Amino acid sequence: MIPNLVGEMNQTRNKIRVKIRILLLVILVTGCQAEKPAQTATPEAMFIPPTPGPTSEQNPEAQTTALPTQQGNCVNQLRYVKDLTIPDGTEVLEGEKITKRWLISNEGSCNWNQSYSLQHISGLALGAKKYQLLYPARQGSRAILEITFTAPDNPGRFNSWWQAFDSNGKRFGDPVYMDIIVLSE
Repeated sequence: MIPNLVGEMNQTRNKIRVKIRILLLVILVTGCQAEKPAQTATPEAMFIPPTPGPTSEQNPEAQTTALPTQQGNCVNQLRYVKDLTIPDGTEVLEGEKITKRWLISNEGSCNWNQSYSLQHISGLALGAKKYQLLYPARQGSRAILEITFTAPDNPGRFNSWWQAFDSNGKRFGDPVYMDIIVLSE
């Protein structure tokens, strides 16, 4: 009876193995026949150069928009933020070209346009034009002022003070300045 039982167990194992193989084969065949997405031809990208927008002759209703200008009841305010170049007391050589930059902020309610200026108010102009255009800046924005100076031909301590002026010639805001020490060669 035991040999019979062992034989039956072997037959059952073989049947299970066959069923497992068939099941794996069915799974494998089914997985391989999954529907593939249809392939479509991808057209080559074609470069189309930009075309200019309509001109005023093509669109007579079009109007050009100018930068905002000063409103009649706005307030001008320039606030000095920090020196970006040439810290106070910087030593330079006689006749040296110096580019000074200040970071400033338009903290008023006016937008600065080309009618605003930065003008020399005290000290030496140090070779710079005494009237400079003020960087156009919208209210609430920051800007960089830049003036190129030339150190005097004699040693000593020198400074140059500048302030903003509105379109009516009225000064406003914090003045900015440069302070240098000129050394002889």
